[in-house]
Amino acid sequence: MHNQTERLVHWLVSGLQLEASLFHVGQYCGNWRASTAGRARASFHLVLRGQCYLHLDGRAPLALAERDAVFLLRDLPHLLTPTPDRNAARPAAMSALLPARADGTGLACGFFDFHGAPAELLTASFPDCLLLRADSPALRAVAPLFDLILAEAERADIAADDGTAQPSPLISRLTELLFFYLVREVASRAEVETGLWAVAAQPRFAPLVEHLLHEPGRDWSVEDMAQVANMSRASFFKHFADTCGQPPAQFLLSLRMNIAARRLRRGDSVTRAAEHVGYHSPAAFTRAFKKIMGEQPGAYQRARRSALPALHEVDA
Repeated sequence: MHNQTERLVHWLVSGLQLEASLFHVGQYCGNWRASTAGRARASFHLVLRGQCYLHLDGRAPLALAERDAVFLLRDLPHLLTPTPDRNAARPAAMSALLPARADGTGLACGFFDFHGAPAELLTASFPDCLLLRADSPALRAVAPLFDLILAEAERADIAADDGTAQPSPLISRLTELLFFYLVREVASRAEVETGLWAVAAQPRFAPLVEHLLHEPGRDWSVEDMAQVANMSRASFFKHFADTCGQPPAQFLLSLRMNIAARRLRRGDSVTRAAEHVGYHSPAAFTRAFKKIMGEQPGAYQRARRSALPALHEVDA
């Protein structure tokens, strides 16, 4: 890994505030379907035993095997089923992991909450769906995490004396560790943007980036940005341009348009997306958006509505 990329990846992993919460853990048997969609949250599915299929709208079914993991960084319509035919699946109750059944699929499913500036960059620049394959040589270190998650789930079943197991809180913590390993691998392979990421990773600019992410619609001047960075205007301008390769105003424009693009992908109207990043003139917003994103905002949104969910598969 290139030294600069490694530093940015370390910054992302160390600064990301992440909390996983378990939705359910157990096994589905026979004909079933499961989903965490519709709750406006990032979510995960860990295959603890058996196999199943992941269905994402517009994609062929993806076979999942034991110790595969799916992380959805935003709320995507999806289903897990025991066969490639999603239409044959029916709602079914989840049962305890023990005793294990030959036709059973053991799953741990839940949600993620992200906080802080690294979270904004993560959700903006990573694919919507991260798929971790159990046989990925790059992530052999996570195999013990699956062992521990399964052990915790089975321990809860054994300890339950009234037929109702209480999931171990360690499952959520172990899932967080699994996700951090995956984030590090995906980030180290990706073309890390030298502009936004490099500026955010600099301690002297990190508070400014956080302010810009939380208040993209504010009327920011170079003087305002320099003040947040606790630098003189001249020193700020020079050091900022040296770090990201572009002047502050151009960086702010790019950041605003990327934020607007994310809101358009998630269903905001063009007007709402424009106002969120400080544009009250539709014509001015359209010009700025096309300059950065290469197409007009309406066309961009229509194209992304019909596009397949972005998926990254770690299998080698």
